[in-house]
Amino acid sequence: MTQILGTGLSGLVGSRIVELNPDYQFTDLSLDTGKNILDPQTLEADFKNNPTDTIIHLAAFTDTASAWQQKGDKSGSCYQINVVGAQNIVDLCRKHNKYLIYISTDFVFDGTKTTPYDETDSPNPLDWYGQTKYEAEKIVANIPSSIIRIAYPYRANFSQKVDLIRKIKNNLENNQVCTLFNDQITTPTLIDDIATGLSLIIRNKPTGIYHLVGSSSQSPYEMALQIAKTFNLDQNLIKPSSLQQYLKQSKVRPYALNGALSNHKFISEFGTTPHTLSSGLQIIKNQIL
Repeated sequence: MTQILGTGLSGLVGSRIVELNPDYQFTDLSLDTGKNILDPQTLEADFKNNPTDTIIHLAAFTDTASAWQQKGDKSGSCYQINVVGAQNIVDLCRKHNKYLIYISTDFVFDGTKTTPYDETDSPNPLDWYGQTKYEAEKIVANIPSSIIRIAYPYRANFSQKVDLIRKIKNNLENNQVCTLFNDQITTPTLIDDIATGLSLIIRNKPTGIYHLVGSSSQSPYEMALQIAKTFNLDQNLIKPSSLQQYLKQSKVRPYALNGALSNHKFISEFGTTPHTLSSGLQIIKNQIL
């Protein structure tokens, strides 16, 4: 059985990758297993002794609001985990000749483009979380690696963390009004597609950047309407609002208006097409416990 090292394998995305790839034997390098990416000494034995030539680096500080409060602070947990942690992983990969799959984000873009971003577009992150992820991308690019950008991952079941899709669904089920932006574009991604896509990345070991995202982009408002339609919930609870107006009136972290990513490169090279939001919602509807 093929061995794979991984960080963040107990999280929202990582645990599903493990579930859907039973042909691989994953070793989770996490605090739960006594490993710490900020203390590379705890990882040394695994990198040295595990016969695998591949590691997936998922572990990250992803709380964007908290990250914004740390803006510019390189001693803060966001920078330390996302940048210093990535540097430690890269150093170990270089030392022990490992191929690295680094999981990044749509937050590396500023959202000013009017069409979906592809892999040739230059990152220009607006917030601190995005900036730290982009800094890590530049570090990762120095070794044999692939940078896999994902966006708004969702799945049917995961009690430890509620993704955006399930948050909206839960609110509608509880008859709560959902006021959502209709002038922001996102590309939600079924985590099952990420798991399938990463299996292809592991097998083929390409180098470079790939957008492994869903095959449709829409506003959060449109997303909620589709959720209501799929799960037979009350669409009258869904109200539109403007991100541009919100940003003018509130002192909050910056938001990208256009977070659409193109997955055409991934489809072209690997011959598999991730689901649209509509088809992805049908899948999780059938999977929900």
